[in-house]
Amino acid sequence: MSKEDTPGANAQNTTALSRRRFLQVAGASLVVASGGGIAHFSMSTAHAQGAFKLNVLHINDMHSRVESISRFNSTCSAEDQGEGKCFGGFGRLATKIWERRKALEDAGENVVTLDAGDQFQGSLFYTTYKGKVEGEFMNKIGFDLMAVGNHEFDNGPDVLADFADLIEFPLISGNITIADTEKLHGKVDEWAILDVGGEKIGVLSVLTPDTVNIASPGPGVTFQDDIEYLKEAVTRIRAEGVTKVLLLSHVGFNRDQEIAAQVEGISAIIGGHSHTLLSNTEEGAPSYAMLVENPAGKAVPIVQAGAYSKHLGDIALTFDEEGYVAEATGDTLLLDASVEPDAEIEARIAELAGPIETMKATEVGEVAAPIDGSRETCRAKECEMGVLVTDAILARTADLGVTIAIQNGGGLRASIDQGMATVGDVLSVLPFQNTLATMKLKGADIVGSLEAAVNDIENGAGKFPQVGGLKFTLDLNVDPDGGRVKDVMVQENGEWVPIDPEKEYTVGTNDFMRKGGDGYALFASNAVDPYDYGPGMEEVVAEYLANNAPYQPKLEGRITVIEKN
Repeated sequence: MSKEDTPGANAQNTTALSRRRFLQVAGASLVVASGGGIAHFSMSTAHAQGAFKLNVLHINDMHSRVESISRFNSTCSAEDQGEGKCFGGFGRLATKIWERRKALEDAGENVVTLDAGDQFQGSLFYTTYKGKVEGEFMNKIGFDLMAVGNHEFDNGPDVLADFADLIEFPLISGNITIADTEKLHGKVDEWAILDVGGEKIGVLSVLTPDTVNIASPGPGVTFQDDIEYLKEAVTRIRAEGVTKVLLLSHVGFNRDQEIAAQVEGISAIIGGHSHTLLSNTEEGAPSYAMLVENPAGKAVPIVQAGAYSKHLGDIALTFDEEGYVAEATGDTLLLDASVEPDAEIEARIAELAGPIETMKATEVGEVAAPIDGSRETCRAKECEMGVLVTDAILARTADLGVTIAIQNGGGLRASIDQGMATVGDVLSVLPFQNTLATMKLKGADIVGSLEAAVNDIENGAGKFPQVGGLKFTLDLNVDPDGGRVKDVMVQENGEWVPIDPEKEYTVGTNDFMRKGGDGYALFASNAVDPYDYGPGMEEVVAEYLANNAPYQPKLEGRITVIEKN
């Protein structure tokens, strides 16, 4: 379970239904049973008998994991492959979806296959083919719908428009507005109404409004508040005679719970964005499904299936006469070595990998121990990958007078295992093709930027800062934007001294942050002599690993976290 899951688990105390409250709301019994190696969470009422049943197979946040992955979420090595230590990839995903779909259809049951967004960004397949590979395999698998994720805008709306032209199923998102001058205009539907087993299933979708800061949608794409939009959209779609309303969302697990509690008329939520694994079999994970009471006192199940194709969500929903879920049964299915990848898809992957295989295999330098770049650490505290990347920035820009480096934790997308690191490994960590940038900032603006960057740590926001040439204390007992960042120190002449609010410091970062991305607004507005220095971030880190081989991962107390009492 990732750190990002933890806020969701804590949120159960206030948002999710307790067992007793669920019994009051639904008149139901909660049952956890085991069968066929799968734990089943069930909520049932007297209304479920003879009602309409829909099976939903779902994924989210695949992030271009076309090939199978290691436990570090990066491309699985040949050695791990031989030892049966690989997970996911389109080959396994196809096998499991086809297997489950056939079993359900042979039993006369209804099934749909949904993707809650973020197919783009995360491997050399996306870097090379810009979504064409992901679209090809989604078509082959037979997805019914996909929500737009924020990373679908990483290379601008035109790349998403090309993807929309390629896929053979609807792409939906309701709280975005696309100007008619955009190539993407008319290619994203507000919602979809599926005819399944003679019943109308409405599927709405919302995308985090933060996309304007964390991706590159451009000025022609704007975003409405998700809850504000949904309150009126649910009313409109139900006015069309659709009572069974699913939300295929890309706003994160915590926000999904807020939506369920505030918006009347949603039957169930299939989510993404926060990479949260809900499971009844993996220790520490929130239950699959999470139940939240809506404004009418009805129970709304919420599910999410982790990330990177490691799991497939598999839930059966039975609706009552009002369109609410009366029964929900299922779990996330681990796609490990027991799932044989489809041979035809694997052959096609190998063919597509040809042009990039030589580059991926190029050796960079020896790594003495695994470098932790996991989401749960790099978005919550000092992490080993953050130390590596910020040190690499400082080394590359030393002759430019840079003394401070700041890297957003969300820009670090994988760990690197012990052994010989390759270009492919580094690109898995830094897949966004960002370039190194420099600027001058006053100490007060640096402190202000750090404060803004830690104000959403509870939700695992990617703006969390990894730092070099600087250290600070983060006090989680202080409210967001209330002075959580304390004791900011900088290195001068080999010694740590308090940062001077009026002094101008030279800072190294990436061009995305330098332009104000991920909420670093002061970088864009207050920087003096901003300069996109030029080399790609992956080149900077690869060079540093090579120059410091064998590289020994380290933590240096750059960020001291005072946990909440």
